[in-house]
Amino acid sequence: MSGRNLSKLTFVSRRTATWGVVAIAASLAACGGSDGGNNNNANAGATATLAVLETTDLHFNVRSYDYFKLAEDKSYGFERTATLVRAARKEFANTLLVDNGDTIQGTALADYEATINPIACTQQLSMYKAMGALGFDAGTLGNHEFNYGLPFLNQVLGGGLDVDGVDPSKKCVGAGFPMVLANVTSNKTKKPLVQPYTVLERTLTAKGADGKEVKLPIKIGVIGFTTPGIMNWDKRYLEGKVTTEGAVEAATKYVPELRAKGADIVVALLHGGMDGAAYSATMENPGLYLSKVPGIDAMVMGHQHGVFPDTAATPGFNLPGVDHKAGTVNGVPAVMASSWGKSLGVVQLALQWDGAKWTVNKAASKSELRNIQSKNAAGTTVTVDADASVAPLIETQHQAAIQYVKTPIGQTDFRMSTLFADVGDPGAIQIVNQAQQAYVAAYLKASLPQYAQLPVLSVSAPFKSGFQGGADYTDVAVGPLAINNAADLYLYPNTVYAVKVNGGDIKNWLEAAAKRFNQIDPAKTGEQQLISTFPGYNFDMFTTADVQYEIDVTKPVGSRIQNLTYLGKPIDVAQEFVIATNNYRATSGKSFIDKLDGSGTIWASPDANRDVVIEYVRKNPAVTRTGNGAAKSWRFAKATVAGPVVFSSGANGLSVAQAAGLSNVTLVAADDGSGKGTSKYAVDLSK
Repeated sequence: MSGRNLSKLTFVSRRTATWGVVAIAASLAACGGSDGGNNNNANAGATATLAVLETTDLHFNVRSYDYFKLAEDKSYGFERTATLVRAARKEFANTLLVDNGDTIQGTALADYEATINPIACTQQLSMYKAMGALGFDAGTLGNHEFNYGLPFLNQVLGGGLDVDGVDPSKKCVGAGFPMVLANVTSNKTKKPLVQPYTVLERTLTAKGADGKEVKLPIKIGVIGFTTPGIMNWDKRYLEGKVTTEGAVEAATKYVPELRAKGADIVVALLHGGMDGAAYSATMENPGLYLSKVPGIDAMVMGHQHGVFPDTAATPGFNLPGVDHKAGTVNGVPAVMASSWGKSLGVVQLALQWDGAKWTVNKAASKSELRNIQSKNAAGTTVTVDADASVAPLIETQHQAAIQYVKTPIGQTDFRMSTLFADVGDPGAIQIVNQAQQAYVAAYLKASLPQYAQLPVLSVSAPFKSGFQGGADYTDVAVGPLAINNAADLYLYPNTVYAVKVNGGDIKNWLEAAAKRFNQIDPAKTGEQQLISTFPGYNFDMFTTADVQYEIDVTKPVGSRIQNLTYLGKPIDVAQEFVIATNNYRATSGKSFIDKLDGSGTIWASPDANRDVVIEYVRKNPAVTRTGNGAAKSWRFAKATVAGPVVFSSGANGLSVAQAAGLSNVTLVAADDGSGKGTSKYAVDLSK
């Protein structure tokens, strides 16, 4: 591939390779030429820099394009990250390009190639095809790689997954670079589902002790880990077929093997981030603890869609052992390159040659993020150009996905938005709840009659609530409804689950969801921020006249839900209900209530929430504010606050709040100063 700065490899195919096979570089067949072999001892004291370049959580954003809005969005996209990769390869003589997972799911194009018009075995997944233009060296699997099932994963990785329900002999095009995953085991073979690691043999351009350029060989070990949460989130595909173990346990087992196979350095690809909680083998974000495993020289992270190192005035990941200035976690150089191709992670490893092997000088190494968007001296946002080689590679599929999402399914007489979902507008959430409720109720009546007499309710959340900036809100215009609008209403490829709870559980569930809000001090005269760091996609809410409750944000967490009623009467804590939700909440929502650990699930449907919404609109094509967007289950408990209570949302949105009847919302500033394209609003809690 053009632009590759390390000697190319002749890889042994994943389908025939055994674990730990050392991929031999053709250019190293003669042991490094004039500077190889026995001459290497003469080069003791040589130094080199290896730049480890990371992409993570690309989520199939090949293009800087929003398939929901059918418009370009220059704030993300692999086609722009590719430009940063090429620039880094010009800057550094030695680079290693790795991908950290959550790569094959996340856009309408991803769904199109996986489920709508599935690609043939002979066709490469568009995301991997685009990545092929840059020549990735290795990658790992994120949790979303499992969203479409093991047969599809087997196909897009080229075959070779020896696990129940999959044909391991199937030979398909594949990713084009080796995948490594050390902590997922096939129950059928009792061996790793994917090779746990690989050893890449390369030639480094180094500087000899005499200051002259020399070429020296290096063996780079690359090992991968994903979050054990896959066993909950994709239980229907994975249960009984694979087993996970903790990242620390897997690393402790395999890193010594890598060293024994001659790896000079070891790079850990962790599809997870950092969490200050005590370590456990099922931990979702074990970066703090993985970094302590002896023998790991660099760590790339992801999954949390965060950034590390974080140069903000108040950085995230404020945890013991985390050094943003040095870019290290417990002394190990590390990066987390945001999501959707918005950043490229760069770990500059300072290497020293002792005549036989390389070691890392961690103190001289450094980490940074390079963003596709930045501010110039005038404060204007500057965006890197897209790499012109990427878009043409996937143009046919890109256009096919656009045609698919334009398929009309209905009509709406109101603007369906999550711009003000945090302060009481159910406009883009009610129809999701209606679809989920109808779907589950029909199934119980037909197939689970033992539950058919229980009330069926539904919860959903504002999945797009500004985390990615001012454009990151569900916002469906008045007029025709197409598939892309339904996908905007339900962002994730979750599946519908039904859980059985009681009235007491419902109150506790809502208490947990109310963590979305900071505690407001009524006596404080200064500005107070309403919204906490608790993610919007966890702000579950009812949107039905049958359930009514108030949220008192002046109270501490755990005691905010007031006047909870069902059918006009205080809810009976012992009464049983069935709640329609999604597989993520039903199986990994134990922090909400205990029954959301999977034990409360009475039906795990095979159908995606998004598809259920699409079918509901097809059957009920006339969507109206009165029928589908005005049922407010909750409101803020009235409180008199001395100072303003403020929150951020998308620009030019006040008319949306007014149309939803939120007369207590006012615009404070058209620009809230965050640089994210959001405005500052106030909510009057006394109304």
